[in-house]
Amino acid sequence: MTVATLAGAPEFSRGGVRFRPLGVPSRGSAELAVWALEVAPGEVGEAHRVSKEEVFVLNAGEVAFTLEGETHHLAPGDAFILPPDREFSLSNPGGEPAHLTVCTSRGIQGVLATGEKITPPWAQ
Repeated sequence: MTVATLAGAPEFSRGGVRFRPLGVPSRGSAELAVWALEVAPGEVGEAHRVSKEEVFVLNAGEVAFTLEGETHHLAPGDAFILPPDREFSLSNPGGEPAHLTVCTSRGIQGVLATGEKITPPWAQ
């Protein structure tokens, strides 16, 4: 058994989005990648695709997901289940930071709308 605390988690940022890995391979997880996500008020995230299914659970605040041109608004406690290889973006239309928990599988890769490929360090 491993305990990975949020207080001990490294921080990664991209624009107004902060990632803090919890249950990821570098912190003891064998199969999953789970991280805390904070999205700044007014932030509009980059459009991208990911190679594996992701589940986003909104803990507090407001978020909107745009998936292939259709926007979905979440309320606290709601989950957005993203299939692999579908272009999406995440935004925070609210006035407070949005806090989410994200779960996926180890080894996830991303491709930005610009074509740039990324291996997210917060999922490793």
